[in-house]
Amino acid sequence: METIGIGLIGYGFMGKAHSNAYRQVSAFFPDTPALRMASIAGRNREAVTEAARTFGWEQAYTDYHALLADPTIDVIDISTPGHMHYHQVMESFAAGKHVFCEKPLANSLEEASRMVRAWRASGKIGMINFNYRKVPAVVLAKQIIESGRIGEIRSFRGHYLQDWLRDEHAPMSWRLQKEFAGTGALGDIGAHITDLAHMLVGPITSVTGMLRTAVSQRPIARDSAAMGDVTVDDWTGFLATFENGATGVFEASRIATGRRNHNAFEINGSKGSIAFDLENMNKLEVYFDDDAPDVRGFRTVLVTESVHPYVSRWWPAGHIVGWEHTHVHQVHDLLVGIAEGTNPSPTFADGYRCQAVLDAVERSAISGRWETPMGLPS
Repeated sequence: METIGIGLIGYGFMGKAHSNAYRQVSAFFPDTPALRMASIAGRNREAVTEAARTFGWEQAYTDYHALLADPTIDVIDISTPGHMHYHQVMESFAAGKHVFCEKPLANSLEEASRMVRAWRASGKIGMINFNYRKVPAVVLAKQIIESGRIGEIRSFRGHYLQDWLRDEHAPMSWRLQKEFAGTGALGDIGAHITDLAHMLVGPITSVTGMLRTAVSQRPIARDSAAMGDVTVDDWTGFLATFENGATGVFEASRIATGRRNHNAFEINGSKGSIAFDLENMNKLEVYFDDDAPDVRGFRTVLVTESVHPYVSRWWPAGHIVGWEHTHVHQVHDLLVGIAEGTNPSPTFADGYRCQAVLDAVERSAISGRWETPMGLPS
């Protein structure tokens, strides 16, 4: 495969992030296989045409099936709302395409199960956009854990807090309707901390949780007197146990006033600890028991050295990277994986494991009991 053809479905927030990544990746990662930004699809003709012009897509369509029918397109990038993922993924694999899909994988575990089976049967690459796996500081945290330097992992505490719904007059959107979003804070941002926990600590084996909706009705549009029902959660919290015996505490909120994008975790081991906050994403807090007693304590590592993951491709030490760079790292790994015939992480299996935890939290919120995430489909 000399050039990998990309077809993107979606031109909104994530469509912009993905478009920027495809534009930037070859310039900074010269080992990236040659790519072609072939086509972008979206429902609004004017908006999708403007997106194509702005980001450099060769063609714009209002029907994504045109991308599936194009033999020069190798990858379908699905950056659409959750309720669209299932059919677009299934049709893409049936058309013989590789798939790069936004998170969470689906709006239900049943859909996710079918998508995993279709991925396996296709023999194609299936990657999920859990982009926080590609933050250099997070990858460094994984390397430290795997080195054994903080010992046996005993606990994980993760929270992802935003405040964009703190105002009860904030208008309705698809993210507030269960039929489109599946869940609210749980799937939108709780999925990210769940996936990070899987990456860093290991499989979650049981959960008990709550879902709460603080504002049950919102204006259907800005300054409108007409109201719509909010049918998803504003906040979720759950406890978890891990396969390795560690415990977990998770919280996700879109009503945490003052928290703009506070995706943070702390991991405590028998010989040390690690802490991370996305709002300071170039820094990692570490504590090692084997430090000399007179200087023992949490230290701040500025993760901008050339020895740090991904960093050597960017700027000199001390010159930070940002949120958009995580998507560049993601599409680099995607394209290299396609060229080499190996599925890069996070795979559709990772997406399913996360979906299974979300499903178990939903069941626990109803039953009031500990629930077990379902295993991968056979």
